[in-house]
Amino acid sequence: MTDPTKPAVKTDRRILRSKRALREALLTLMAQKPFASISITEIVEQANYNRGTFYANYESKEALLDDVFAELIQELLQSFRAPYEKVAIFRINELQAQSVMIFQHVYENAKVYTTLLQSDVLPVLKQKMFLALKHISREELLYEATDIDPELAAVFSINALLGLLFHWIESGFQHSTAYMQEQLIKLIHYHPRDARTAIKPPK
Repeated sequence: MTDPTKPAVKTDRRILRSKRALREALLTLMAQKPFASISITEIVEQANYNRGTFYANYESKEALLDDVFAELIQELLQSFRAPYEKVAIFRINELQAQSVMIFQHVYENAKVYTTLLQSDVLPVLKQKMFLALKHISREELLYEATDIDPELAAVFSINALLGLLFHWIESGFQHSTAYMQEQLIKLIHYHPRDARTAIKPPK
């Protein structure tokens, strides 16, 4: 007797395969030209599909781009959660470099991030990444009571983290993931009030 679930599984796999091909086609084209200049015809030709397949999955190229962002940000959030998802109490001052997985995520998706960094949709990506990280940091983490506004603390920390990530991408991944992990931990433990900063003499 034929398992009635098998055709559905095959269909689901076909859908996943076509969506993946369309996402990859879009990213390939975005490495060559601005997103605003890319047509749906170019996307389907690059993916070796037809327009019918495209519209069966997406209503527009913007919807396809949103899917690219959604997949990337979902993986970003998983890597962000890695240090605290299996512990009852998370203490930032006890964070170990090897438990920081966000740099590994970015490096594994280096080609995608590099393409998006050089594209005309970078501001949209940065905003989506910021809002997603801010949301889970406020929803999933309890901040110790201090006289610092917790929302401002989250905004400060997330912008600092994203600044590090994008600088690393812009540098062409000049440093290893291990180096970036270690530097992040050092920055977390760094106390500027204890440091002396000299002013350079005028030239």
